[in-house]
Amino acid sequence: MFALAPSALAAGYRLEALTSVGSTNALALERARQGAAGNLWVVAGEQTGGRGRRGRPWSTPPGNLAATLLVTEVSDAAIAATLGFVAGLALGDALAAVVPAAGVSVGLDGGAAGRDRFTLKWPNDVLADGAKLAGILLESGTLEGGRLALAVGIGVNVVSHPQDVPYPATSLAALGARVDAGELFLALSDAWVDNVRRWNGGRGLAAIRQRWLERAAGLGAEVSVRIDGRVARGIFETIDESCRFVIREDDGTRLKIAAGDVHFGAVATARP
Repeated sequence: MFALAPSALAAGYRLEALTSVGSTNALALERARQGAAGNLWVVAGEQTGGRGRRGRPWSTPPGNLAATLLVTEVSDAAIAATLGFVAGLALGDALAAVVPAAGVSVGLDGGAAGRDRFTLKWPNDVLADGAKLAGILLESGTLEGGRLALAVGIGVNVVSHPQDVPYPATSLAALGARVDAGELFLALSDAWVDNVRRWNGGRGLAAIRQRWLERAAGLGAEVSVRIDGRVARGIFETIDESCRFVIREDDGTRLKIAAGDVHFGAVATARP
């Protein structure tokens, strides 16, 4: 069902494909502790113990995509963390490659309609028509000798999406796209090679940041971010050179946020 793109094979990537797994992130980090080198994709069509940010459960029923790339060659944790933005761009490119062929008119680099269909929500979500389609989770572990192992986890709602969540969610099937997890992963493995080359060990982060901003959800709109026990509200201005979320509050203060839960629309503008 799963296979690597020719470009990924040529670049030395490897694949461990499973029908079902507890957590692709956990298995990838386990493989690293067992001595596996980086550039290993761990992929499954079902995930029974997946997690999202802050330990929240992430369901991957059969037919959806759970994919994790093991990275071991980046030693700086701050640089490694920016691979989440590479992952978002790679997934966006993969969706643009396979979904139009499935008969849905989208295009991340096209007109306004295309940009509005698939967007990137800081720091780790991919939205479709404003609803959550995919999530990205980076988890790290320390190997012998203090080396860093990073699991770049990507979960995509391909055939189904959760109904009992406090935010809008969708799937490719709900959008009318006739694409399966194998087709999407093939395109993702190809798009990752292209985007990680742009990133270039962090040296190309400025180009990644600019490309990400071109696809950013809510840019220039009202947002709220829950941080440090309070809710900050303002206009989403940009992400800075370190990929922190920058909002301009009502009093003109520019706030740079490294981590937090972002909300748009009515939730953002609601006042207590």
